[in-house]
Amino acid sequence: MKYLEEMLKYNKEFVADKKYEQYKTDSFPNKRMVIFTCMESRLVELLPRSLNIQNGDVKMLKNAGAIIRKPFDSIMKSILVAVYSLKAEEVIVIGHHDCGMSHVNTDQLMDTMSDRGISDEALSTLEHAGIDFEEEFHGFETVEQSVEQSVGIIRNHPLLPEEVKVHGLVIDPGTGKVDVVTEDN
Repeated sequence: MKYLEEMLKYNKEFVADKKYEQYKTDSFPNKRMVIFTCMESRLVELLPRSLNIQNGDVKMLKNAGAIIRKPFDSIMKSILVAVYSLKAEEVIVIGHHDCGMSHVNTDQLMDTMSDRGISDEALSTLEHAGIDFEEEFHGFETVEQSVEQSVGIIRNHPLLPEEVKVHGLVIDPGTGKVDVVTEDN
């Protein structure tokens, strides 16, 4: 709770001092773009700064590994809402080197869950409900392949208009250098 208390104290000062005024914008992205990236903490400030993204420029979506595996998961739904309701015209998937999802060992993850109090019964219930733990939580071999997979699901989505461009990039979390994996022309 220590960190939450610190954040809430700061927030009171932030609002009282009207520091929010410099961030005012509307809900439509200035650059008409959605960026889907990893929840990696090293990218919180580095990614926007390395690509000159300011508050209000893009819709930013995040999950573990910037992975889309199913065409109707919550990230894909968010992308479609951004396209149809918020004027987004491009989608960029940005993975990063040294991603924790490239190291996920699902057996070890399940053991850690058990160690932290998740019952064998709860884990067994998932299996009996048709949820494949390995399929849900496995990582990837290379970040480039993972980015290409997510880009492919987005590009080939039956509800995505043809004119929406979908690109794939990889960022180095140490330097901010960005490399193109796939560019939609």
